[in-house]
Amino acid sequence: MGRAPAMWLFFSRRLRMWLVLTVVVPLTTGLLRRVGRSLERRRGPSSVSRTLLKAGDLGDRARATLRGGRRR
Repeated sequence: MGRAPAMWLFFSRRLRMWLVLTVVVPLTTGLLRRVGRSLERRRGPSSVSRTLLKAGDLGDRARATLRGGRRR
């Protein structure tokens, strides 16, 4: 099990970036949004819930920018 991180060394920089942008960023932004919505449902809007929702949106915008523009 200790060899899994070393496997990243065999991927090219471009492939690693693609994996991060297509897998890690969407999962993270979805999680941030889900936690923000959950907080808003339970306790109402707060600075923490708004920050989590904004962080989810920021991740989506950054991903779109890195991909070469906003796609809808």
